[in-house]
Amino acid sequence: MTAPDGVTDVRRTAETALAWVDAHRAGFTLGEDALAVDGEADRSWKPLGELAQVCVTVSRHTEPSDPLHARARALLDFAWRETEEGDLFLRLHRLEPFATYPLEVYATLASAGYRHRAFEEAAAVVARTRGWRLTEQDPTRRLGVLRAEERCGIRRPSPAPEPPLTWLGGLPEPWTFERDAGYALTHVVFHLTDWGDDAAGLPPGLAAYLADWLPPWIDTCLEARKWDLSAELLAVAAVVARPAGDPLPFDAWQVLRAAQRPAGELPLEDRDPPPEEPGAPAPHADDEWYFLHHYHSTLMAAFAAVLTCERPAAPPAGTGARHRHGGRGAPR
Repeated sequence: MTAPDGVTDVRRTAETALAWVDAHRAGFTLGEDALAVDGEADRSWKPLGELAQVCVTVSRHTEPSDPLHARARALLDFAWRETEEGDLFLRLHRLEPFATYPLEVYATLASAGYRHRAFEEAAAVVARTRGWRLTEQDPTRRLGVLRAEERCGIRRPSPAPEPPLTWLGGLPEPWTFERDAGYALTHVVFHLTDWGDDAAGLPPGLAAYLADWLPPWIDTCLEARKWDLSAELLAVAAVVARPAGDPLPFDAWQVLRAAQRPAGELPLEDRDPPPEEPGAPAPHADDEWYFLHHYHSTLMAAFAAVLTCERPAAPPAGTGARHRHGGRGAPR
């Protein structure tokens, strides 16, 4: 695939993916259980927060005249309206003051200019407590919380701790890569680089390690048809500085694009729907099961595609390829 054709196809991936998301925005609405103590945040706040983050990135990396930009901004307006222009964050904070996900979702919207001062003031009070600062969290999640605090202008009374040691930060043996480690490393990169806006936030040692091992890891996930993780790794590949002579992975994008459904959605992975009663119809494209097994990977495809389209399409002529440790053998 030539570079211009590759960029066009990657761009089309973003367009069709975001079009599907827009057509299924009802799946991102906050239901009556959004404030319930026993509500499922993974089915309400999490999808809305992911929608907001991807649309923030798309709007930042496209020109105002770009139809992608307009669609992303319209979806951000929709997400903000779903939170009742921030009022739901304040109400949720009063119910669960030490829950981190309201701050994380709010911080994403705040980074795009949607602000609710009363919530920010209340969150800052709790964030100054020892209870908040000493909450035991997964290292990757802690990075996300620290980033959310920064986005909201929350200043800790003492300097924030150094980034916690994560799987990626330990530069592990590349053959130990597996599904959970893959999702963790992509989010470490997203948090350190503010979701692709600040590539310099990634320490040089981590960038070099990723430059060496992302290609076989991407190949491994594509071969396993793990489309969701493949899209996240392609987003990381777009953020990591490429050595001279190292082309963008257009072949990988061709595989991912082939996995997209005609309407633009991308499944999490190739799997059968849950078993139903004999004779029951398969899940419809508008069913909740279908939405939950397509929305995240579709968002990640749009996210990765927009970041990829910003990168140079081809390396300078006459440059040699960088040597990779141990070749391109994919860890299994």
